Amino acid sequence: MKTLICVTLSTFAEFDKKPLQLLQESGNKFLLNTSNRRMTKEEVIDRAKNAVVVIAGIEPYDKHVLDKLDKLRCISRCGAGIDNINLEVAKNKGIVIKNTPDVVTLPVAELTIGMIFDLLKRLTYYTQTMRLRIWEKIEGGLLSGRKVGVLGLGRIGRKVSEMLMRLGAIVYGFDLYPDVSWADKNKVQIVSKNFILKKCDIITIHIASQKIEDYIIGKKEIEVMKKGAFLVNTSRGKFLDEIALYDALKSNHLGGAALDVYSQEPYDGPLCDLNNVVLTPHIATLTRESRTLMEIEAVKNAIDFLKMGAKRDKS
Repeated sequence: MKTLICVTLSTFAEFDKKPLQLLQESGNKFLLNTSNRRMTKEEVIDRAKNAVVVIAGIEPYDKHVLDKLDKLRCISRCGAGIDNINLEVAKNKGIVIKNTPDVVTLPVAELTIGMIFDLLKRLTYYTQTMRLRIWEKIEGGLLSGRKVGVLGLGRIGRKVSEMLMRLGAIVYGFDLYPDVSWADKNKVQIVSKNFILKKCDIITIHIASQKIEDYIIGKKEIEVMKKGAFLVNTSRGKFLDEIALYDALKSNHLGGAALDVYSQEPYDGPLCDLNNVVLTPHIATLTRESRTLMEIEAVKNAIDFLKMGAKRDKS
């Protein structure tokens, strides 16, 4: 019972008890996050100080935290993104990083498509006006026949592209290392980022790289976008200049935007004051089905790591 797994994830086994049952059946000693909220750095350090494996959410694992967790050998991230982990420090300390990238693909893609329809049909706007008992009609638009630009053709970007094609959109994709055979098969036209900015009616961000520090869409990029275009970001908040976006939406240079991720979270900035935006609180993967699958996979990753360690110790 020496081995300790610490679950710092705040929503663990909330929808289904199967991930918890897997932990119990593994025979490993474990601790849960019972606070029902995201842990602070000091709480992570205190709770996981004896942990060999952490099953993590999006709480911070920076140099300060990792330096304090002397026994930590693996972070099993429940989700795809690992921006909250200082990968260089983890590598230097020999800490293995595992995640669950495949499970998040469909829920993020579905939210992206939902947001695009919301912008085109003005669903959020109409809900707000109807609550004020205002009967107002403004023309919407069809997705079929629209030019949609997908920035980033990883798992999620490819899934979004495939769904868009089935819905009749004309899809353009940009990626530094595009899968040309996939693009040809799915009739997605590989073009430059600049082409997408200038020509597309809708642009959706799905860049996955952890190394990019500059904005993917900043003031300069927004200025060359088509007047009235829509912008969607379900990728990472740091890729989009929210101040430049606000200015473009306020001036009606852009027709609307939909965001699930932000530079600082929780977000309570000026975009909340606009009526041509759709805003969700980073919930793309928060579906009952995907959440359970992610947690199960994260637990299995943790258990498998410990089993491999036990085998190495015996040999």
